[in-house]
Amino acid sequence: MNETALRSLLERVRAGDLPVDGALDRLRDLPFRDLGDAVLDSHRELRRGQPEVIYCAGKTVAQVRAIVAAMLAGESDILATRATPEMAEAVAELSPAARYNPSGRTIAIRRRAPSSTETFIAIVTAGTSDQPVAEEAAETALLLGNRIERINDVGVAGLHRLLARLDVIRGARVVIVIAGMEGALASVVAGLVARPVIAVPTSVGYGAHFDGLAALLGMLTSCVGGVGVVNIDNGFGAACLASMINQT
Repeated sequence: MNETALRSLLERVRAGDLPVDGALDRLRDLPFRDLGDAVLDSHRELRRGQPEVIYCAGKTVAQVRAIVAAMLAGESDILATRATPEMAEAVAELSPAARYNPSGRTIAIRRRAPSSTETFIAIVTAGTSDQPVAEEAAETALLLGNRIERINDVGVAGLHRLLARLDVIRGARVVIVIAGMEGALASVVAGLVARPVIAVPTSVGYGAHFDGLAALLGMLTSCVGGVGVVNIDNGFGAACLASMINQT
C-alpha cells in the first residue's frame, strides 16, 4: 500500500464509507506478510517510493503464482523479473492485465494510471545482443512511471550510428548505457553528454570477456566522470536508479 492508497483509506474511514474493522483488515498485513516460502515487504513503496519486485529466478511456478496472488490483494503495480513463459501463463490466469515481455523476461501488471513525466530516460544499447537486458530496464522504468526512449545498436564499432542519435540522448534526464564486449560505449556516451550515465555491463562477447567481467571492469575504470556502474546484466537495478534520478 503506497502513501496515496493509505490516505484514501483514512479518508474513507473519516467519511464513514469504510468501517474501522474493515480498515484494520486491510492494514493487518503491514509491514509484511508471511507466505511461508516468501515474506512480502508491504511497506517497501511507503519507504522507497518503489514497490517490491519479484525476482523469479530460482523460484517455482507455484511460488511465483502465490506471491503474485498475495500482491494482487494490494493496490500497487506488480513487476516480476527473470520470469519464464510458464510463470507468465500462471500469472495470466490470476490477472488478465498481466503482460509478458519474452525478451526482457518480465511480467508487468499495471493497476494505476501511469505517471506522466516531461523528462525521460534514454536506454542506449551497443548491440542487438544486449536487447534482453535493455528490455528488462525498459519494463522496469515504465512500470515505475517514467517515459523512455530506446536507442538501439549504436556500439563503438560504428560510432556514426551513435552520433546520429545524440540529439535524443542529450535530451534525456539520465542515460542508461548497456554494452557487452569491452563495454566502451558507456565512456563514449558519458564523454558526449552532460547527463548522468548508468552503465550496465552484459554477459555478451567473445573469448576473454569472462561473462561480462571484462565489460564491468572497463566501465568501472572509465576515465569520464559522472558514470555509475551496476552489476552484470542488471537492467532492473539500472532502471530503479534512473527512475529516482528522473523523478527527483
